[in-house]
Amino acid sequence: MVRQTDRQAEPQSAAAGAGGDGKIDGRHLRSQRTRLRIIEGYLELAAEMSPLIPTAAQIAERAGCSARSVFERFPDIHSLQVAAVDHAVALIVPSPPPREGDGREARIRAQVESRSRSCQTWLPLWRSLIANQGDSTELRARVACLRQGVMDRLSAMYEPELSTVPEAERRRVLIILEALTDTESWARMREYFGLSTEEARATWHQAIDRLLPPTPAAP
Repeated sequence: MVRQTDRQAEPQSAAAGAGGDGKIDGRHLRSQRTRLRIIEGYLELAAEMSPLIPTAAQIAERAGCSARSVFERFPDIHSLQVAAVDHAVALIVPSPPPREGDGREARIRAQVESRSRSCQTWLPLWRSLIANQGDSTELRARVACLRQGVMDRLSAMYEPELSTVPEAERRRVLIILEALTDTESWARMREYFGLSTEEARATWHQAIDRLLPPTPAAP
């Protein structure tokens, strides 16, 4: 009888366990959704308040949760900043690689259009990140990674021209190109000098064309 009762109880226990797992999975999913809302809330506020850092109370209000919920998922605002930067970086659509056969003008145009869209979209967050990175090794590492990513894309886009100069000269040109197409460079043209999007793009296009070495003749 005891064994029969135990066997009868096993399916019920298994069902209870499955139900418990379901509840755990549901709680985990809700927690992840709340975490995402907190990150998105931080990014929205950081863009609106740049370069100021939003408070936990402001983030919680924007995310529709309590300040306690914020700190249950992030030990401090700094760790939330790091997670928010990683999330924002994952949303960036990199410029497409140059297509085989694209000429100099087409490659410059494609790179300028892609870079200008990125700068315009992420300008407030970039300013907030630069202003508040402080001594944070995590945030400084992400800034360095973003800059290197721009350098890598420039190198790939203008490989035909850069391949014609020595390595030291190639690096110098890439550094100048990165500085030229920096987010703040875009902001100065648009905000300080009052250029339209098309005028600012044309300015970049002209400067890049003058800076690049001659394009080698097709074989």
